[in-house]
Formats: sequence, C-alpha cells, structure tokens
Amino acid sequence: MTDFEKVKNYYSHFDEKNRLRNDNSGKLEFLMTMRILEKELPPVQEAEGADGSEASADVSILDLGGGAGVYSFPLAKKGYKVRLADLSETLLAQANKQKEEDNVQNLISCDQVNATDLSCYKDQSFDVVLLFGPLYHLTEKAEREKCISEVSRVLKKGGKIFASFIPHLSGSIALVQRFCWSPDQVDINTLEDCFESGKFKNLSDKGFQEGYYPASEEIENLFSANDFEKILLRSIRGFGYEKEDVIFKFKNKNVFSKILDLIDSTAEEKSIIEMCGHAMYVGRKSGMPVV
Repeated sequence: MTDFEKVKNYYSHFDEKNRLRNDNSGKLEFLMTMRILEKELPPVQEAEGADGSEASADVSILDLGGGAGVYSFPLAKKGYKVRLADLSETLLAQANKQKEEDNVQNLISCDQVNATDLSCYKDQSFDVVLLFGPLYHLTEKAEREKCISEVSRVLKKGGKIFASFIPHLSGSIALVQRFCWSPDQVDINTLEDCFESGKFKNLSDKGFQEGYYPASEEIENLFSANDFEKILLRSIRGFGYEKEDVIFKFKNKNVFSKILDLIDSTAEEKSIIEMCGHAMYVGRKSGMPVV
C-alpha cells in the first residue's frame, strides 16, 4: 500500500510550487502542457440565458493532485471554474494564500483530498479532470483502479481526463542515477525491483517518495477499463527532454516556436513516450460530448 504520509512529508519540503519555474526542464514541461490544454480543453463560451441575455457557459475543472495550483491559477484566469484538490496541506496553504493575494474568483476551492476517495464531490460534477500527479505515486494496482474509477464517477458524460504519468523506462532508468548519487535512497535490490515491477520504494525519507512507473499500454488499459476512449497519448517534453537548456538558448521567437512544433509532431512516437520523461494520456468518458 502507498505510504501517503511519506508522500505528504515529501511535498512539505520539496518546492513543488516552483518546480515548473525554476529551471528550463520545468519551463518546457509547463509550456508543452499548456499547449496540450489550450488545444484539447473545451472552450469557455458565452451562452444565451433564459431571458435572451448573455450568460456564462461555465466549464468546470477538477485539478486533482494539483499541488499549489500551477495549472489551476492560469486556467481560472482564463475563465474556467476550477476546484483544486491535493493531499498536501502545505501546498494547499500556498494555493489559498495566492488565491487571496491575487483575488482569483474562478478558483472555487482548495480541498484536501486523497485521489483514491473523491466522495466529497457528487457524480458527474466536472467537465474536465486534470490528474497531474497521483499516478506518479500510487504504487498499488487497486489504488490506481480506485482513483480512475472515482475520476470517471465525478466526470460528466463526454468529459475529458488529462493524466500525466512517468513511463516505466524513464522512471526506472532515472533510478540508476539516483543509485549512484544517493545510495541511501536506492540500493541494487530497489533498482532491480523497480525494473521488474515499476514500483519505487525510497529507502530513506529524503527525495521523491512512493513512485510508480507504468508502461504506456498499462495506462491505456487502465482508462479503457473505466469507460474512457483515448484521444491522445504522448510525451510531454518529447525530444526536448534533457535538451531544455539548449532549446531555451534560441532567442528568435519563430525558431523557438518551430522547435516546439517539432516536439509536438513527434511526441506520439512510442520510443519517445517511453524514454523522454513525463507523458500524458488524454481521454473522453463515454457518452455525449460536452458542448
């Protein structure tokens, strides 16, 4: 079973709020993720009210495992109605503070939630669920199945899921570096276990805790079994993975944009998905599409 206290303790010390701002690897991940969201999210539109006047057609988003709200805030400012949910009290406190300072009305709430139990939300409450974190940590199959079952329950028919994960080869191979640099966290048995099972159990209380690294086929099967139809499965950083510092040296905006386009155009290649850091599944819950 996943040790959720270890996960919470990790995020009480790790600067997750600034992970996507502090270095070029994080900046590229944020840029590419926002590109995906801007393309695949249902648009915020104006709808006609009952009296013929203009009324807002709200699009509701659950940012599940959204930490301090790195994606919640820009989406709320674009007009989406966002509920942020996370396991970490520390990250939620940071989000609440920013919400008050920036007066972000469309960030409806910041809720402490375990991704395997969404009982605080009603059936078919959301048009979209962002799942940018929980699948990194849920080590047991039953926990992952419960999480996605709950996501399916709270999504409206035709609603979309955006789920990031760490592919098996990317995660496992990265542990070889940790084995060399931090032998207190990873020994040879830990390394062998991860290559075999996809599970990472950190031997110390320092560094990333409670990891799970699935093959992309496992992610597809997990969502398919819970009534989702795949729209997209791709790498997030693509071939820009571990080349971020070079990419951000291109100061010509047209050149930089074309590099991002090339990353997008190759991001669905299986070899790139499995070997280039974080990946994303985008799916639609069966039923009539959200208008």
